[in-house]
Amino acid sequence: MVALALGLSQLAAADPAEIRDEVLLVTSPAGYKVGFHAQQRDRSRITEMVPTAETVESWTEMVTVQTFPGLRATAEQFESHLIKDWRGACPEADYQRIAQGTESGYPFVLWLLSCPLNKASGKPEITWFKAIRGNDSFYVVQKAFRFAPSKEQISTWMGFLRDAKVCDTRLPDRPCPK
Repeated sequence: MVALALGLSQLAAADPAEIRDEVLLVTSPAGYKVGFHAQQRDRSRITEMVPTAETVESWTEMVTVQTFPGLRATAEQFESHLIKDWRGACPEADYQRIAQGTESGYPFVLWLLSCPLNKASGKPEITWFKAIRGNDSFYVVQKAFRFAPSKEQISTWMGFLRDAKVCDTRLPDRPCPK
């Protein structure tokens, strides 16, 4: 897997010499490609990655990474807002908080939302979210399935989400890779 640094500038292959300021460190999954990437005027960014044989229009699995510069919401506030939106779109939606705490000095929440039948796709949707509040930006990493994943897949992707972390070259107590 290739490491990606999502910092204040752009999505780029993480050469430790190029990492500076606050960045989200997340891996680019093997066998995945970037299917969509956009940056808004407010500098918020979204990157959607799908298996190489799929597209963002027709996917069975997707990894989404979002960066919201300057967003001051807590991870719990973001989680609550997203739960409300999901339940509005899917009244049968199920929610489960997986973990909450601090990693590398940054507060995070990890949770699961599932919809037995997404009206837009006609398929189930199961998504894990990890929200991290940095000092400069707010970060969200998602892993979605349009099928019930196996225990092995869940274990693999929980490791992926566990490894998604924020670091800051300006803060000695929140070091980035050397």
